[in-house]
Amino acid sequence: MGSVLKGVSGVRWGELSDAQQRPAVGIPPLLSRIAYGGEDTARLAVDELGDLICALGFVVGEATAATVPFLLELAGAPYVPCKAELLELLESICRTEQWHSAAAAVRGPKSTSFQEQPGWERAARAAVCAGRPVVEGIASSVRPEEAHAAKKLLWAMENLRPFPRL
Repeated sequence: MGSVLKGVSGVRWGELSDAQQRPAVGIPPLLSRIAYGGEDTARLAVDELGDLICALGFVVGEATAATVPFLLELAGAPYVPCKAELLELLESICRTEQWHSAAAAVRGPKSTSFQEQPGWERAARAAVCAGRPVVEGIASSVRPEEAHAAKKLLWAMENLRPFPRL
C-alpha cells in the first residue's frame, strides 16, 4: 500500500467484523483512498470508513481497534488532506460506550446476545489513547481545523468517563 499503511496487509480483515457485523474486508480499500486519493476522495472515504468502524458515531465493531493505528498513522502523515475528519472519527471511537451501557442495563454481557462487544469498546478506546503522542503533535499544527480537532480529542481522552460497570 505504499510508504504508509504497510501493516494493513498483515491484518486478517476477513476474520473481523465491522460495526455493521459484516466481514471487515472493505476497510483496507478505504484506508488506501484516504492515503492516496485526492481531497474529495479522501473525505468521502473517511465518511464511509466511519460507517464501518463507528456506526452512527457510537457503535464500534470488532475491527475498530485494528483500524485505529492506521487512522493515527494517516493523521500523522504530512500529506493526508483530511486530518481533522480523521481526528473527529477517532474522538467518536474514543467516546463510545454503547455496548457497555447496553450490557450494564441488562446486568452484564452474559445475560444478552452480545458478550464480546464491550471488549471491542475497551480495545478501541485503548488504541486511540495509545496514539496520544501523534495527536499531541497535531495539536500544534498551523492549520486551525487540525489543531482544534486534535485538542478536542486530547480533551476527550483526559475526560473519559469509565465504562459502566458490568
